[in-house]
Amino acid sequence: MSEHNCERDRELEGVLRQVSAQLRGSLGNIYGALSRIAPPEARDGDGRMDMDAAVLCQSYYRILRLANNLADAANLDGPSAARLRNEDIVGLCREATERAEVPAELLGIALHFKSERPGHVIAVDGERIERLLLNLLSNAFKFIGTGEKRVTVEVRVGREQVELSVSDTGVGIAPELQKTVFDRYLHTDRLDPPPHGLGLGLPICRRIAREHGGSLLLTSEAGRGTTVTVSLPNRREKVQPLRTYLADLGGGYNRTIVELADALPKQAFTQKYLD
Repeated sequence: MSEHNCERDRELEGVLRQVSAQLRGSLGNIYGALSRIAPPEARDGDGRMDMDAAVLCQSYYRILRLANNLADAANLDGPSAARLRNEDIVGLCREATERAEVPAELLGIALHFKSERPGHVIAVDGERIERLLLNLLSNAFKFIGTGEKRVTVEVRVGREQVELSVSDTGVGIAPELQKTVFDRYLHTDRLDPPPHGLGLGLPICRRIAREHGGSLLLTSEAGRGTTVTVSLPNRREKVQPLRTYLADLGGGYNRTIVELADALPKQAFTQKYLD
């Protein structure tokens, strides 16, 4: 890569960080105003207000997700953001999947979790792996198509690797596009229309896998569905680092709803589901 291109990339990364920070600052003010205009107790008793507020909440969560993804995109080639600790990868993935079951039901999707083991401890950053999994579920939900709607999350434990996969019965990805799904956001002619976003999800997921010393593999067949498999080293930390509390990219709100926001209908943002 030329020196000119490296400098351009550094400038772009700086712009993305600034845009992300400014978006989150403004969004905090918007959500505060919405909470005063349509407080939860009022929404519970007024269906019309609740639905109107849900439209605003839907937009809020989608823009918050975009701001978070822009911040991550600015660091795709930077230092690792992962803080590894020994955690139960099976339990972590099971719990994240269970939290996504109600949103899946709203979309008519049967969401299943599979694992031959009740638990297995490896060194991971739990919040980063949860974000990876929810991003993969968001993609599966958005492109599930019609007909049978089934998404399966599975954890498989091998001697050297632990594999986490998300499989769907969706529309799949055409062969000519599979080679570019990790850099689509760099090309304006390949961007999806709203609400499908900028195509940042898979590059961010691959980044998280690499932070853990792992890898990400996508297999897909047009019209038959897609499977994304994340391989993580089957190892533990000998010394547990002190837990550090980083900035909450969910803004203090339900992280499941934030990460799935692009895939969900406005009903998911009514007070019933936000509580």
